[in-house]
Amino acid sequence: MAIYDPYYAPDASVLSDHYDFITLSEVVEHLAEPCKVLDALWDTLNAGGWLGIMTKRVRDADAFKTWHYITDPTHICYFSDTTFHWLANRWSAKLVIVGNDVVLLQKVTQQP
Repeated sequence: MAIYDPYYAPDASVLSDHYDFITLSEVVEHLAEPCKVLDALWDTLNAGGWLGIMTKRVRDADAFKTWHYITDPTHICYFSDTTFHWLANRWSAKLVIVGNDVVLLQKVTQQP
């Protein structure tokens, strides 16, 4: 197991290794460059590995207007089911949506 956080555990050398499971718990909403960061993490996953993301998801435009999540000034990026379907398509990944806050994306093993 390895831990990386740009503020609390800034050892970026762990990003050069490969993993079977990566978790981001209440992280993605703080990312200024989410695609860049998520692509980099995806590249460190082994074939068959999982990326687990926990974040509140946007339901619709009306709910967004009064959503408590947008009042936190550190929340600068928001995700919806559509976002995760887009990522799964981008990566040719298996997507599993678990409840209201968790998604799992599996790096599908490529067939020869």
